[in-house]
Amino acid sequence: MTDRPNIVLIITDQQRYDTIGALGFPHVDTPVLDRLIGEGVAFSQCHITGASCVPSRASLFQGYYPHTTGVLRNGNRWTRTWVERLAEAGYRCVNVGKMHTLPFDAPAGFDERYIVENKDRYLEHRWYFDEWDKALAAHGLIKQQRELYRKRADYAERLGAFEWELPEHLHADMFVGNLATWWVEHYPVTEPLFLQVGFPGPHPPYDPTPRFAEPYLAKDLPLPQPGEAELDALPPAYQELRRHNTEVDHDSVLWSLAPSREQLHRLWAYYLANVTMIDERIGALLAALQERGYLDDAVVIFTSDHGDCMGDHGQIEKWTMYDQITRVPCIVWSPGRFGGGRAVDGLVQLFDLGPTILELAGVEVPESFEARSLVPALAGDEWQPRDWVFTEQQGDFNLTGTQFETGMRSRDWKLVHFLGEEAGQLFDLVDDPGETRNLWHDPAHAGRRAEMIRVLGQGHLESRFHTRQWAADFR
Repeated sequence: MTDRPNIVLIITDQQRYDTIGALGFPHVDTPVLDRLIGEGVAFSQCHITGASCVPSRASLFQGYYPHTTGVLRNGNRWTRTWVERLAEAGYRCVNVGKMHTLPFDAPAGFDERYIVENKDRYLEHRWYFDEWDKALAAHGLIKQQRELYRKRADYAERLGAFEWELPEHLHADMFVGNLATWWVEHYPVTEPLFLQVGFPGPHPPYDPTPRFAEPYLAKDLPLPQPGEAELDALPPAYQELRRHNTEVDHDSVLWSLAPSREQLHRLWAYYLANVTMIDERIGALLAALQERGYLDDAVVIFTSDHGDCMGDHGQIEKWTMYDQITRVPCIVWSPGRFGGGRAVDGLVQLFDLGPTILELAGVEVPESFEARSLVPALAGDEWQPRDWVFTEQQGDFNLTGTQFETGMRSRDWKLVHFLGEEAGQLFDLVDDPGETRNLWHDPAHAGRRAEMIRVLGQGHLESRFHTRQWAADFR
């Protein structure tokens, strides 16, 4: 083992923690990820810092909370990353697939970028054709997308779940996986490699090919059943989000306040089928990396930028602070470097992967980082997990009912704070792990709520002081 291993960072989009067989969900087929977990280290309580794609990814690739980066919602500009440090240290830095920088083609520190972004439309903010658009065009095709789905008579009934009807190899996840595999097979091994692969799925539209969809349509799947008491007690911002998603079809999803069991089954079947598609492509990529010698000394990391409610709590997609959104899979595989088959149960944040990667590469970690290296935990050394994890989201064209929300979680408690509002959420995660009984207005827990709000305010003050020089140095 060298002090500059090859590092492969695989990120899916919108994948919940409970969508991998080896992490306790037996209803999904994920043999490749199951093997990585069996031979690697799984962090069972990894929580994101931003409740939508852009804030989460900017935070991950910069090492600071969204309130520090200023990237608080989708559509915010960000272009700089710690990948620059890897490139300066001699790594060949390559991105294939989704990064969600703005602008989309910002170098972001990479030597090469093969950009593939959102699945269901041409990219917003400026007209932009990505690598996938070009490949489809070479076949005389355009992607299945919102403008076309809207023409279907059953559009409103599908809840964003559609079959992929074009050739299988031109599906977004197939295309990204195959493009990354092609790069590995053809690039000569001359320098340490940092390869970041961003799969567009299982983000909606939920669009597996028939080969993957059909087995799941035949399965008996556990489906969400939120009760009326929970739905009636949702804070106004989340009531508004439910209503908004029935009127505006973000990502080709037109939601329903009362989806049928049939609709939910198809939704879940297609979502899980998308996960299995990605699992297969990861297997092909790992095989190519092995064949080319990259895995002889490598660290492979798998994670996602956030989850998806998928009907839990009456919600769809992201923007809320439930564990279905904030908790993501986080797997680190490096046989011979770290003892495998282990679970680390302490609280960590997704952006902690940044300093972890820099430390593994022998690159200095900036003192101002709010992210913390996980190398001690990976090595089995003495390590202090976080007491609290924080997730942030500014109101935007999706989350229209609040200016700004913050979720904070300890092992046993969660609080959701809406800026300038009387409403909020407080959950006892020991007695109510499903986060269905809101204790925010319960007099018996007023002291707990006040203490957690105090911790939230203190954390922001400490953050602003700790990162006071970052803006001047980085931007």
